[in-house]
Amino acid sequence: MLDVPDGSSPTARALRTLELLQARPGTTAEQLAAHLGVTERAARRYVGILREAGIPVQSARGPYGGYRLGRGTRLPPVVFTEDQALGLVMAVLDGHPAAIDADDLVGAALSKVIRALPDSIGRQAAALRAYASAAPDRHAARPDPATTSALVAASADRHRVLVTYRSERGDAWDAEVDPWAVVVRFGRWYLLCHSHRADAIRTYRIDRIRAVERLPHTFTPPGDLDPVASLEQNLGAGWKYTTRVVFHAPLEKVAPWIRPPMGRLEPDGDRCILNGTTTNTEMYAQEWLAAVPIDFTVEGGPELRAAVAAVAARFTAALR
Repeated sequence: MLDVPDGSSPTARALRTLELLQARPGTTAEQLAAHLGVTERAARRYVGILREAGIPVQSARGPYGGYRLGRGTRLPPVVFTEDQALGLVMAVLDGHPAAIDADDLVGAALSKVIRALPDSIGRQAAALRAYASAAPDRHAARPDPATTSALVAASADRHRVLVTYRSERGDAWDAEVDPWAVVVRFGRWYLLCHSHRADAIRTYRIDRIRAVERLPHTFTPPGDLDPVASLEQNLGAGWKYTTRVVFHAPLEKVAPWIRPPMGRLEPDGDRCILNGTTTNTEMYAQEWLAAVPIDFTVEGGPELRAAVAAVAARFTAALR
């Protein structure tokens, strides 16, 4: 499900209500309110807006009641302006370069959208797709659509799930989690959640989640949750190997070079300390620390010290 921002207009929320009733006939006012992030009274108001627009929305009481669209309801087709259509094609190619190929899963869907466009706009969109070239982002990772959809649905319905996760090193484990949010960051999809196994906030890359099982338990996310900010703060927490790096420069000089997955940077007089965790000490040493142009000392843990020593030995050997 797509979440509607809190600042959306009544019309936008009414259209979102229409989508929900199309997808889930029998949806109650309580369920509509939960999906839209509003009160039940507001949800009923959006149903009223649809009725005023001539869309027959029927309601029934009882255990099998709820709202549903009247039989034979004909909905208006989706209409794009030229800028919207071209912007959509550009966004798809930017986020999924393989969509240039019509045999790709997303590429096939894009072909259907282009064919449904008015002739003049469709020709421009098809030309844009045919003659544009897109270089894939080597850091991007495409998760399984069914897995992602299951996690988004569980997050929207506030249902706990059991996930099977496999790390980059091949270690696998199961964890019961409350799926707070799905966050897309620099071409990668993450699940921000509360892990009951660790009793802590965890961030899992969705492309490494091998299975999702919906559980009967429900949850309530933090009222002040900012998914993006919380993800940034927790990307470097909860992994197998601890890391502690002392940089011999003040925090304001070091901070621009530190990526959130590396851990949390804290001031310490005229120097600063980076504490974090990782599952891949080789990558941490070779790709992350090696790119920081500031003197540092690795105080821990032993796995990261060994990885840094291996990098140092390789560079030393290159000078002989």
